[in-house]
Amino acid sequence: MDRLTIHTERLRLTLESLAATRQRVLALPPGVREQVSADYLKLLDTASDGDFWVLGFNVSDRKTGATVGQCGFKGPPSAAGMVEIAYAIEPEFQNQGFATEAAAALTRFALQQPEVQTVRAHSLPEANASTRVLTKCGFRQLGEVQDPEDGLVWRWEIGATKNG
Repeated sequence: MDRLTIHTERLRLTLESLAATRQRVLALPPGVREQVSADYLKLLDTASDGDFWVLGFNVSDRKTGATVGQCGFKGPPSAAGMVEIAYAIEPEFQNQGFATEAAAALTRFALQQPEVQTVRAHSLPEANASTRVLTKCGFRQLGEVQDPEDGLVWRWEIGATKNG
């Protein structure tokens, strides 16, 4: 089976297999694994190969093939058509625009899906690298919210501009 791959100018976002995603979660250090959302783990238990709303994408440099990070969705779209993205770039590849490129590609992909109206992201409630990424991608900061798992965060959203 061909894996879903999203190409950007410099990156390749390749959907992980179900087995690889489960293995990645199991391989997380205990302190990090405990931070994985219980809701996400339930989704992972019922996911199947090819489920891009649940499985993560490996982010690799198209030129070198090096894995520079990961990104993905935190689950399928809500009834209102909202989906949340998440992304992480390995420390040695940070400050090179990879996070912005990956987040923009994931956002474009989501907004191309007919059931998606809004893409959401959360960041720490302070100016940082992630807030710069989201701003560059066209997200609007909506203010502070209390996330049940992450505590106080800034909420960011971008909406679809679908013509119908």
